[in-house]
This record gives sequence, structure tokens and C-alpha cells, in this order.
Amino acid sequence: MSFILYLVILLVSGLLVGALARLSLPGPDPMSSAQTIALGVAGSFVAGLLALLFLSRGAGIVLSVLCSSAILYFIRRSRGGSLTRPGGPGGRGRVGR
Repeated sequence: MSFILYLVILLVSGLLVGALARLSLPGPDPMSSAQTIALGVAGSFVAGLLALLFLSRGAGIVLSVLCSSAILYFIRRSRGGSLTRPGGPGGRGRVGR
């Protein structure tokens, strides 16, 4: 039972962190709820690693949201977008098109 509870808490915290990261960057993000949860979990994982390396303690929600926002920014850049415009198929988000 404790493993199921751990997974539920992981999903809820991933959703919260991912949603806050999506809100922190301007513009729409065409992401599903599962992608938002994955973004939040990945950001929390990176934040935990950085906190362990540099702070020797837990990361916290602020560092998790910052890392998730950075991951989201790099996802946008890889799709051809910018800070305010997410990229996508067909060159959406590119300046001059």
C-alpha cells in the first residue's frame, strides 16, 4: 500500500510542479496532462540532483519549478520556438514565417 501512495504523491507533485513551470513561461504550451506530470517529475529530479551536489539537502518546490521551467524552455527551443512562442510542426513559432 505504501508504494501505491508513493506513486500517487509523485504524480500529484509532478502535476503541481509541471503546471507551475508551464505558468511561469508566457505563451501556450500544447502539452497533455501526462506530459505536464513528466515535466514536473523530471524538473524535480534535476533539482534534487543539483541540491544534493551543491546544497547537501533537499531541493524544495522553488528549485523544482525553476528546473522544470528550464527544461520546458529547452523543449520549446528544440521545437523551433522562443521564450514567448512554443514551436511546433510546420514552423510555428519561428520569426518571419
